Amino acid sequence: MSSQGAETLAFAESPVQLLNILEWAHTSGPGAFTVVILPPHGSASRGQLRRMARIARDSGCRVLWREARGGAVTPSRALAALAAPLRRARRLVIGDPFSRYLQLLLSMARRCDIVVVDDGTATMEFTAQLARGERLVRWHRAAPRGARAALFAPVARRAVARLTPTKGRSVEVFTAMPVQPMPGISVTANTFAWTRSQFGPPALTGGADMVGTSLVETGVLDEDHYLAAVTELARAHGVTRYLAHRKEGPEKLRRLIHRAGLEIVRPDLPLELVARRGPIGTKILSFPSTVVHTLPRILADTTVTVAVVDISEAWYTDHVTERASGFLSNVTNSALGAHGLTTLSATAPSGPTTSSRPGSDMQHTAAPPAP
Repeated sequence: MSSQGAETLAFAESPVQLLNILEWAHTSGPGAFTVVILPPHGSASRGQLRRMARIARDSGCRVLWREARGGAVTPSRALAALAAPLRRARRLVIGDPFSRYLQLLLSMARRCDIVVVDDGTATMEFTAQLARGERLVRWHRAAPRGARAALFAPVARRAVARLTPTKGRSVEVFTAMPVQPMPGISVTANTFAWTRSQFGPPALTGGADMVGTSLVETGVLDEDHYLAAVTELARAHGVTRYLAHRKEGPEKLRRLIHRAGLEIVRPDLPLELVARRGPIGTKILSFPSTVVHTLPRILADTTVTVAVVDISEAWYTDHVTERASGFLSNVTNSALGAHGLTTLSATAPSGPTTSSRPGSDMQHTAAPPAP
């Protein structure tokens, strides 16, 4: 390991973060470094992370798997094991500045350079909040309150300080998202050059695919309205495959099979890699999410078109704030401007629907299509 690599420590809590760490490493130039994976509890995320870890090792990275969640003892042990590497690190690469665990690690680190890579569209909100000097709060959540929030507040403030550039500490944002510029922070465009050099171009199915979203699971969209909208869009645009998000639950997907007759595909890697490796639909439909910014870059050398689904106000749950709906509108509008995408709408009719559309064979199918 080179001296430069030995001083660079990267943390990944999701498969997408690890992919973007590899993209950053390809862009920043040669040099070994250590990636520490802090896996979540979800089995789908853990499975994708294990496969991404193999890819990272094959690309020359040193990868450490550290269980940092669960019980009262595990987090403390993980923090103790990471204390010395954090003190030695001259550069930290992180993927989710909103993560409390990452904020705790940032507060433990000495003065060092910081690189933030994408964990999705949240990067857009991160730079905006940092520019305003606010505490970092995810776009779909209210600001934390109560005793626990008060106890964590000093840690959160130290994390924001670490993420703010000062003399002797640089901050870089490596992103495929349109972000709000901030004085002192350098922004490097993630063009997915590494992914495009390693895989593809993909074979095209000639049909249409729909990208699943976790907006129901995060409490943003009502499930019945979401399923009805997907059903209508699938029929209107000839969609046969639904590429499920790793956080979507099995019961919701079973309902989708019965209503829309779609083939449910559980990608075993981040969708960006799945799309690049193929096969992939000639047309991809997506609700406002990360992929409306990443897939146009990943598939720029193909004839694939990406369309964004407009979200009706009626689909939101009661507790969704104007900030959350405004953020999703910004995701859509910025993708239209940056990539020239088209928009689609659905009326999301109420009441159950059925479909006899057959599914196709697919190695990642999680459940059989409706007969």
